[in-house]
Amino acid sequence: MNENRKYIEDDEIDLVELFKTLLKRKWFIVMFTGIVTLGAIIFAYMKTPVYEVKALVEIGSYKINSNSNSNSNSNSNSNSNSNSILLDNVTQLTTKLNVIFIDILKNEKNRKSFISSISTPTKTKSFIEIKSESISNELAIAEINEVVEYIRTKHKRVLEDIKKNRELEISNIAKQIENIKTKELELLNEEINLAKKNISKYKQDLQDIQNDIKLQKKSNPMFAVLSLMEKRDLNAQVRPLAKSIIELKSEKNKLLTTGVNELVERKNRLESMLLPYNYKNSEIVGKIITNDYAIKPKKTLIVIVAFVTGFILSIFLVFFMEFVQNIKKNEEK
Repeated sequence: MNENRKYIEDDEIDLVELFKTLLKRKWFIVMFTGIVTLGAIIFAYMKTPVYEVKALVEIGSYKINSNSNSNSNSNSNSNSNSNSILLDNVTQLTTKLNVIFIDILKNEKNRKSFISSISTPTKTKSFIEIKSESISNELAIAEINEVVEYIRTKHKRVLEDIKKNRELEISNIAKQIENIKTKELELLNEEINLAKKNISKYKQDLQDIQNDIKLQKKSNPMFAVLSLMEKRDLNAQVRPLAKSIIELKSEKNKLLTTGVNELVERKNRLESMLLPYNYKNSEIVGKIITNDYAIKPKKTLIVIVAFVTGFILSIFLVFFMEFVQNIKKNEEK
């Protein structure tokens, strides 16, 4: 029990001595902490402020008819609208933009503005978020506009190609319609007219044979029998001709009502797809977001950290100086 009490008393004496040491050099602690804090304040306020600017870009799209798969193979990125297709794959585009505007330029020195990040917001398929940092909001905005202009130029070419492909398809359909009306229908009409002429000729021959039979029945029955056989043969030739006329007319009607109509409907559908509202280039959603307050340096945090660090370091130096002073005193003794 006595030994424990002695240890406690020794500890109490040590703590008292520590506080005495700190009180003895309190002005050193105050001055050292103050100098460090003042240096941090000067550093924080002299350091060039950095501003952050953000923008949300919506990837453009073009509409397709639900009954048509025109151009749908070039980009299979479906938009929220089932009849719209995105102009680009958002993931691939984000990767490419990061390489062009961040990775390639990151080693350039003395840059006053730069793109800090390009990413795809969570749970979105058609948006890209762009962030830039600079010594002023104006320079940061200029960086974002450069990226957006790159995207818009790229997607403008895609839209122009889609329009050209549709215009070419419309032209080809018009040629098909013209070809049907001027060539195929004309050929069918010629075949029908030729069959009709042949039938007319055969009918006339049949009439002549019929008249001959009436005359030959009395004078020469054998010739009448031959004429009947010839009549039968002519009838056999007339029947397939009549059938072919029906088939040709059916084919002509089908060509006019089905073939041409389908082509005309398809052509009209594509022409409606050329209207401006079916095409949308990439653009910034709303407006570019700026901030009047710099994100760097964090002045308050720098000052607080400097104050705490200076205070702790000053206490350490006080104890170190006291330790050195005690060593000298012991050596003198």
